[in-house]
Amino acid sequence: KKTKEITVLCDAHVSLVIFASSGKMHEYCSPSTNLIDILDRYHKQSGKRLWDAKHENLSNEIDRIKKENDSMQIELRHLKGEDITSLSYKDLMSMEKALENGLRSIRDKQTEIFKMMKKNFQVKLLEEEHSRLNYMLHQQEMAMDGNVREMENHEYHQKVREMENHEYHQKVRDFHSQMPFAFRVQPIQPNLQERI
Repeated sequence: KKTKEITVLCDAHVSLVIFASSGKMHEYCSPSTNLIDILDRYHKQSGKRLWDAKHENLSNEIDRIKKENDSMQIELRHLKGEDITSLSYKDLMSMEKALENGLRSIRDKQTEIFKMMKKNFQVKLLEEEHSRLNYMLHQQEMAMDGNVREMENHEYHQKVREMENHEYHQKVRDFHSQMPFAFRVQPIQPNLQERI
C-alpha cells in the first residue's frame, strides 16, 4: 500500500520484493515499468552487478543452446527437402551422403527385423507341427490300445463262447446218452402223427 502511494505521490518507478517469515514472496512493480527495466537501471546507476559469474555462464549456455536448436531446426527442414535453395552444391552433396547412410542403416535394420520375424514364424510353425504330430501319435496310440483291448475282449468272448458251446454239446451228449433208446427220435422211422 505504501509503495503504491509513493508511486502515485512522487511519480516514481518503484519495485518491491518482500519475503515473509513463512517463505512466501510478495512483489510490487509500478504500472508503467517492469522489474527487468528497474534492475537494468540499477546496474547502470550503481555499477553493481546483482548477477554473479555463475549466472552469466548459465545465460551464455542458454543462448548457445538456443542457437544450436535453431541450427538443428534449419538442418531438419533441409533434410525434409524444405528451404534447400540457399544451400551450395557441396552442402547438398554432404546432405545426400548423410541421407544415403541413414537409408542404408534403416534398410539393414529392416532386414534384420525381417529375418528375426521369419525365424520366429518358422519356429512357431515347427512348434505347431510338433503339437499336431504329437496329437496324431497320441490318437494312434489310443486307437492301438483300444484295438488290442478289443482284440483281447474278442478273443476272450470267443473262448468263452467256445467253452459254452463245448459245454452245451457235452451236456446234450450226456443227455442223449442217458435217455432210453425208445424215446429218441429215430430218423429211419416215420413220425406217427403223419400217418393219421
